[in-house]
Amino acid sequence: MTVLEVDDVSKHYRTGAGIDDVSLAVAEGEVFGFLGPNGAGKSTTIRLIMDLIRPDAGRIRVLGRDVHREGRAARRHLGYLPGELALFEQLTGGQVIDHLAALRPANEGGARVPELAERLHLDLGRPIKELSRGNKQKVGLIQAFMGTPMLIILDEPTSGLDPLMQREVRSLMEEAAARGAAVFLSSHVLSEVSEVAHRVAIIRSGRLVATETVDGLRSRAIRRVEVRTADPIPPDVFASVPGTTLVSVSGTHASVDVTGPMDPIVKALAHHEVIDLVAGEPDLEDIFLGFYEGQRKGPDDVA
Repeated sequence: MTVLEVDDVSKHYRTGAGIDDVSLAVAEGEVFGFLGPNGAGKSTTIRLIMDLIRPDAGRIRVLGRDVHREGRAARRHLGYLPGELALFEQLTGGQVIDHLAALRPANEGGARVPELAERLHLDLGRPIKELSRGNKQKVGLIQAFMGTPMLIILDEPTSGLDPLMQREVRSLMEEAAARGAAVFLSSHVLSEVSEVAHRVAIIRSGRLVATETVDGLRSRAIRRVEVRTADPIPPDVFASVPGTTLVSVSGTHASVDVTGPMDPIVKALAHHEVIDLVAGEPDLEDIFLGFYEGQRKGPDDVA
């Protein structure tokens, strides 16, 4: 079942920044990564999904409900962590959570709060004003994951957290997906998204430039392959192999850059005794930087 549908949505500002004709869908049980640098349109897209701002064109649905015409019903199924978290500074973390839990349906209250607080190592009895940035982020994470929301929207969720807590947040996302929820994860940190997401969408200058599985992106990455054989390697051994670029060949050693599957490389070496073959890990960062090249700059408030 599709939990989130964004159909041909556009939003423009007087500055000209915004998003153009963005379409995407997130299914139940899926962690969907939404990647882009600051100013690309990530936060604008989230604000539209939350009906905090209205689109100039297009339609957004959560569990089949239009987020504008049926906004209250749609938001009953949402958990949301904004990128810029604002909390009641004079209240304790527990009081903030209790207040937000009371706004949820009767069966969606704060039953999970003690468990979440323990997992995130957060003392809910301390006033918000005394908490560090990371601990304030934990309060936001608890209110996003408490209850059983079917769509969890997270904007830079691990900001301010140490590596141990970042791993715990990834576990929370995976557990939510395992019970059938959809997780919409917005970030500019590739490593964070690639470890947990099933699919990713890449946005640049307000437009989607790719929507693909992480494995699909990885298959397109360039890998450096080092080969050593028992006999000298002919300089033209990879000349007819698709997706390869010879870097160097010297005697029994060759270096070649490969895009796509490794099988053609193996077959090209079939008449040679291969002593060693090492393929480097694909560099996803290079792929994403390639998508980002040439993007226009945008103001921070439409990131």
